[in-house]
Amino acid sequence: MSASGDPAGRRIRGLDAEQRRDQRRRQLLDAALELFAAQGYANTSIEQLCQHAYVGTKGFYEIFDSREACYVALLQDVTARLETVVTGRLREAPTEARQGERLLVAAFAHALVDDPRLALVTFGQAGAVSPAVERQRRTNRRWAAGFVEQVWQHYRALGSGHPIRTDLDPHRVAIGLVGGMFDLVADWLLDADPTDQDQVVSLVHDLQDFYEVVRTGVSTPSAY
Repeated sequence: MSASGDPAGRRIRGLDAEQRRDQRRRQLLDAALELFAAQGYANTSIEQLCQHAYVGTKGFYEIFDSREACYVALLQDVTARLETVVTGRLREAPTEARQGERLLVAAFAHALVDDPRLALVTFGQAGAVSPAVERQRRTNRRWAAGFVEQVWQHYRALGSGHPIRTDLDPHRVAIGLVGGMFDLVADWLLDADPTDQDQVVSLVHDLQDFYEVVRTGVSTPSAY
């Protein structure tokens, strides 16, 4: 205990106060992923999140101001997971642009739908929840578009990729491309069985083909 009587420095089960807070935050995000995917944001209360996470209501409000803030943090967490996967794949990707880009699209798809909860909370539940959640969805989309631009620059530097036509803004093209891919995943979720590997493979092929059609259409002549 500190001189002021504050027990914040005390360790419980080997964890200090900050580590315990991080642990509670992780438990709440895991609970949010499970419950929002299973029963929807609107049907999940803070009390249910706390019960599922084994965290008291007071502990919840020490971390999040609201259920909405928890959802925004969950979307940020999902994006961080995706970023780890696709940036790792880019470092290992083949040097030929078409082959490498198709593999990256497949990695993106599998990172989402191999654990269907990630796709459900990102695309199936997040729409029209609140302005703050919609802002985070747009932020996630901008990150994805920025990554697409990074991929294009990567392959241009290797002498394999082809530039976007000079009359087009690459960032706007990337935003539209990512938006289309996200909508394909959202539409797939309406009727698909994510545990059916044939359906997952079909989604991956659809995403790859869509990416390639757009990429070809906006590239300089003779590209691809």
